[in-house]
Amino acid sequence: MLDKANALAPEIVRLRREIHAHPELAFQEVRTSQLVAETLREIGGMDIRTGIGKTGVVGQLGTGDGPTIGIRADMDALPIDEATGLPFASQNPGVMHACGHDAHTAILLGVAHLLKQEFAAGNLRGNVRFLFQPAEEAQDAEGLSGAPRMINDGALDGVDHVIALHVDSGLPVGKITIREGASSAAVDTFRSWITGSGGHGAYPHLGTDPLWMLLPVMQALNGVVARRINPMHPAVVSLGVVRGGTASNVIPAEVYLEGTLRSFDPQVREQLLVEVERAFAVARAFGGDYRLEIERGYPAGHNDATVSDWISATITDLIGADAIDRSRTGMGAEDFAYMTQKAPGAMFMLGAAVDDGVSRGHHTPIFDIDERALPIGAAILAETARRYLAGKAG
Repeated sequence: MLDKANALAPEIVRLRREIHAHPELAFQEVRTSQLVAETLREIGGMDIRTGIGKTGVVGQLGTGDGPTIGIRADMDALPIDEATGLPFASQNPGVMHACGHDAHTAILLGVAHLLKQEFAAGNLRGNVRFLFQPAEEAQDAEGLSGAPRMINDGALDGVDHVIALHVDSGLPVGKITIREGASSAAVDTFRSWITGSGGHGAYPHLGTDPLWMLLPVMQALNGVVARRINPMHPAVVSLGVVRGGTASNVIPAEVYLEGTLRSFDPQVREQLLVEVERAFAVARAFGGDYRLEIERGYPAGHNDATVSDWISATITDLIGADAIDRSRTGMGAEDFAYMTQKAPGAMFMLGAAVDDGVSRGHHTPIFDIDERALPIGAAILAETARRYLAGKAG
């Protein structure tokens, strides 16, 4: 399978570059979806549905009977101005594929090519459902991202297991991270306003100053993980926005704060909400008040042990056991977590670092990957699915 994927590499690279040059934001992936649907039609032999989860595409290949495995790729880009200087850099100002979803989509199209060959040879029984998902990076007005939107439209109905990958721009090509259990963190966003009366900067004693209250509130927030959460359970409380004031001699009436909460354990997730509320309530001890809004985000992702073992066995046989990196997951969030709540599944991280000594972090203007990783990812996904449908998984 790796040899077949390497032979297909020029086509996968071409698709990745075409998608990279024309990035589209969440739920706006019209051009990308058209390219995906057209490519699936050219591959042939499958049922194709468009407009799933608003702008998603689902293709199904198989015999109709037997088990069904889903393979997911996300398609959306980010609101970032690209600064890579690549010849196929974004042609859409202010929009960039800065997280590798262009690679994910191209890889899954490559998988469709590879598995079409396997079905044509009569080696498999069952079905593969290709899930090209919109909007992993953002939610719509109703608070739903692409994965739950696709699930609501029946994209995972009848799927027995589901797998996916994510490129990692910090992991060398040829290395893959796969682990059972926690694979991504739950994420919630908080927005709060510390309020006071405001006043004249020359007479601070005549009013209540929310900027003065900010320090004890921030100390309380920073102490949540250190002193209120069981140290055996990872958690994060991070401030991303602090905004207040308009002039040097004016004490503002409010200060705005915004931040993120990350956790793996459901009980810790709920405790974080309680502790953040308590931290902002400190403002009342100083004569002020607060308003707090919580936006619930993605749940924690979970890699099923059995599916993780299937992927690990495939990696070992294709590339070697030394390719597997089992280091602990970070606190990034992924809406693939919704899919693994619907069907047992797993996601692995595909090493794709550009070997030039430059840190090309995800969600940055200079994000890039080494395209030699693309056929590796396609081979792992295709071979895992092939073994599953051939009754040889694990």
